[in-house]
Amino acid sequence: MHPPEHRSYPLSMRALFLLLAFLLAPAAARAAESEAVVSPRARVTLVAEAAAVAPGGTFRLALRQVLAPGWHTYWTNPGDAGEPPSLDLSLRDGGEAGPLLFPAPLRIPYGPLVNFGYLGEAVFPLTVRVPEGIEPGRIYTIEGTARWLVCADLCIPEEGAFRLDLPVEAATRPDPGATDLFRAAEAALPRPSPFVVRAGFEGARGGIELAGAGLGPASVREAFFFPDEPGMFDNAAPQPLSLREGALVLGLRRGAAPLPGELSGLVAITDAAGVRAAYKVSATPGAVPEGGGAALWQVVIWAALGGLILNLMPCVFPVLAMKAMGIARLSGASRGAVRAEALGYVAGVVLAFLAVGGALVAARLAGSAAGWGFQFTAPAFVAALAWLMLAVGLNLSGVFAVGGPSTGGRLGSFGTGALAVVVATPCTAPFMAVALGAALAMPPLAALAVFGAMGLGMAAPHMLLAAFPSLARLLPRPGAWMERLRQLLAFPMYGAAAWLAWVISVQAGPEGVAWVLAGALLVGFAGWALGAAQATSGGRIGRGAAVLAVLGALALLPMVSGATPAGPAAVSGEAWSPARLAALRAEGRPVFVNLTAAWCITCRVNERVALETEPTRAAFARAGVALLTGDWTRGDPAITALLRERGRDGVPLYLFYPAGGGEPVALPQILTERMVIEAISAAPERVRPAA
Repeated sequence: MHPPEHRSYPLSMRALFLLLAFLLAPAAARAAESEAVVSPRARVTLVAEAAAVAPGGTFRLALRQVLAPGWHTYWTNPGDAGEPPSLDLSLRDGGEAGPLLFPAPLRIPYGPLVNFGYLGEAVFPLTVRVPEGIEPGRIYTIEGTARWLVCADLCIPEEGAFRLDLPVEAATRPDPGATDLFRAAEAALPRPSPFVVRAGFEGARGGIELAGAGLGPASVREAFFFPDEPGMFDNAAPQPLSLREGALVLGLRRGAAPLPGELSGLVAITDAAGVRAAYKVSATPGAVPEGGGAALWQVVIWAALGGLILNLMPCVFPVLAMKAMGIARLSGASRGAVRAEALGYVAGVVLAFLAVGGALVAARLAGSAAGWGFQFTAPAFVAALAWLMLAVGLNLSGVFAVGGPSTGGRLGSFGTGALAVVVATPCTAPFMAVALGAALAMPPLAALAVFGAMGLGMAAPHMLLAAFPSLARLLPRPGAWMERLRQLLAFPMYGAAAWLAWVISVQAGPEGVAWVLAGALLVGFAGWALGAAQATSGGRIGRGAAVLAVLGALALLPMVSGATPAGPAAVSGEAWSPARLAALRAEGRPVFVNLTAAWCITCRVNERVALETEPTRAAFARAGVALLTGDWTRGDPAITALLRERGRDGVPLYLFYPAGGGEPVALPQILTERMVIEAISAAPERVRPAA
């Protein structure tokens, strides 16, 4: 597993970044700020809220970190790896210091891991009490040593010594230059919870519930629980959010560490306006709260609905040809024949879903970050599917005849159903994303039940035909038109093969396309040889030639996998990376993230009708929105980690990060131009976008 890529900055650029960070700080604030400890990764200072202190009085200090783009530091529970910063103060004449306080963290994906920490700027305040006996007119000196860990592609421990000399006066005098810094630091701290908190677990599944005024579907957009202790939960697992008026429930998935007698942490809640606040919570674990982790029956319903809608997604259109042919053939057939073919299709769909689901679960158990449609990230699979589509088209055109998806009977219906699932995996329909994310956080058997329900949803129209075979009487009577229809329906299959060849051009470049075309030539020859053998008696030579041609095509698959594109795929906007996203957010700019893939038909349709139109581009320009595109065509660990963080297991995924910070807004998987423009217009403008 490779770590996510981060943009590397030359030393001159890093120095310029840190110099600007220093020069742009208010002059008044530097009067009560220590000399900075500067590295290419961070600028760290000790800041005082007071310009002068009083005997026996209190004031606040803060350890302030300004991090270079792409680097992060850690919360008290760093997540799957890391270490929080520490500060040791030396206070003369008996002064006292309180603990270092930590603001609410962010989730920072790193490959298959998730860390809890900070990007951009982090301010850690603490309270200091001045000794009573010190006299006005003197200088009160504070010295300290801090240690912190900064990470990107690698982790580097850093440390520094700090000194502040503050005049002693009769009364504490605030430093106006530090007011905004400490006000923002205080707002970022978790606050005491006004809510009633319950938590409970049953095996690996559990949840935490908050109940109280101000919670509900209209007021809460997102929420996440950060535990105080590491190891208790799977940090990378999604936390499904259930809302009802006056309460929210977050689903949790247990980790390896045992639960303590009292579960504590903080819940970060983003409201409908995009404002984020964190609350300290604690509870004694008991029964699982209702809605915790999403009950299996709920996920099964989402899965069935998603599977049903999947029939209408663009990915399945090529196979609709074979489905239409199979249904048309049932007109006038006996009730038993209708039921047998319908059940054959249902079995093909359900078993194919279980096979894909089983492969996904097995990959997850083996430590892989595989997601829905993961097989399409392998060029060899795409090439083999392109050849299969070509073969089915040749079969429909009458070049050869063989039992399978394009022919009748239970075996043909079974093959049609299985193939429909294979070509549908680049798409995710509404309800499917939630079901997939929840399923892959469940035990294996429960996850397979969800995939089975998805298959039943997709096969629902044929289940209706199996239950009521008499419906087949409403279909047109068989006749000569069926042969013409069969030949006509070969062309969607040829179109699908051409589309997959284009996907190869993105994944493996011109060399990959050349190998795919060579394989297509062999598949075409195999179809012709088999057809010629079937037209004559004793066609062993023709059948043997067909088998050799198919084996020759399969031998080309390693060549396809080994080919690489001449350059990166062209994308709209900039290429997404965690470092680039962090840099744009540190500038206060709004960011629209488009996670897509060349083989995702839904993605391409959305881009054409909603993202790449003139009104959308104009709206992006007016709001200063930066567009980042993550290309998952050949798979990418960093993109996979982001999908898992958002509870998704496939593309498309659209995230809009408002200006000035805050949690992103996830847009629907089927976009319209109006949805995108309204999402941009509705976002709060904490920081005016750069022109």
